[in-house]
Amino acid sequence: MNDAALKSDRQDIVVDEVFPHAAETIWKVLTSGALMGRWLMAPTGFEPVEGKGFTMKTTPAGAWDGTIHCRVLEVKPNERFVYAWKGGHEGNVGYGAPLDTVVTWTLSPAGTGAGNGTRLRLVHSGFVLPQNETAFRGMSDGWKKVVRTLDSIAAEQED
Repeated sequence: MNDAALKSDRQDIVVDEVFPHAAETIWKVLTSGALMGRWLMAPTGFEPVEGKGFTMKTTPAGAWDGTIHCRVLEVKPNERFVYAWKGGHEGNVGYGAPLDTVVTWTLSPAGTGAGNGTRLRLVHSGFVLPQNETAFRGMSDGWKKVVRTLDSIAAEQED
């Protein structure tokens, strides 16, 4: 067996957008459990504190109860928010297959002057293909919608 056959194919989802909101506003939407429930899923036990575990629920499949287990890995206010995202069950193939990934949100100034908005970069990393193909395809589209919703909620916060 050659090295290529031993190496698993890992893929990341990347969404990179610029919004007219201050980093502080986007940060609030990213790290408020109540607001997270509007743009993603309602978290249980969520606090933006490193090491804190929390869960979210989605549609169950087969032996998987739909629980996504997360753990906050990094918190740098107004700059970077990272959490582990694990779910699925080893008995499932396709939707609900085991998933062990990391979600990283990075905020940075969009331009050189004040008021130019914020660049929001989402990287959901660690999809193992072909095992996570279904999740990768579904979440690739899903995260784009999530980021658009997050933008709308951030706009509400500035009113």
